[in-house]
Amino acid sequence: MSFHQQLIDATQAERDYLLSAPIIHRCFHGEISLDDYVAFLQQAYHHVKHTTPLLMSVGALLPESKEWLRNAVAEYIEEELGHQEWILNDIAHCGYNKEAARTSTPAFATEMMVAYAYDAVRRISPLCFFGMVLVLEGTSTALADHAAGTIANKLQLPKKAFSYLTSHGALDQEHIKFFKSLMDKIVDEQEQQLIIHAAKRFYRLYGDIFFSLDANHGLSKTAITMPGELV
Repeated sequence: MSFHQQLIDATQAERDYLLSAPIIHRCFHGEISLDDYVAFLQQAYHHVKHTTPLLMSVGALLPESKEWLRNAVAEYIEEELGHQEWILNDIAHCGYNKEAARTSTPAFATEMMVAYAYDAVRRISPLCFFGMVLVLEGTSTALADHAAGTIANKLQLPKKAFSYLTSHGALDQEHIKFFKSLMDKIVDEQEQQLIIHAAKRFYRLYGDIFFSLDANHGLSKTAITMPGELV
């Protein structure tokens, strides 16, 4: 069995925990509000903005023996640059103040996941980051396209309000293939266990974000819409 498949199998219980979050259930049954969607985007902004800094840390901390993986990290950085701005633009196209989202305080669960990511990379191993990659990219691939369609139909939002979700649904299909190829090159059992451990933690932490999503996100709707902003 490939290591990637071992990783998928070993994290099934934690993945089920994430998928059991009420907001995910409501989303797939068309029971989601605009505030729910904006609350999700707001927390996504607060963790996605750390992706590039984390990748840079990972690249710097990898040993010379993992030069092939450092090169892959460089590719990830190129792909991930600026994605947090996509999220803010989606918030604006929902009619909310994106600058208020930028300066808002992340939810406790979001802050804890980000804190663990930095801590694990520096305290345990830069390989821990790939547990986070499994969780974020695997979840977005499984949910993003379907969720975007359901939310769009329910809330009658413009396509421009879904740049983050729809792009990740398609983009992460390629990322998952790339990720699988990388993980199958990890043959050291101790390194494999580090990644499995991190993935289990990240599934729980990311799941906690979904469990904690609150429609009372504190963002205000924009008073003035710029020309073409909401088309």
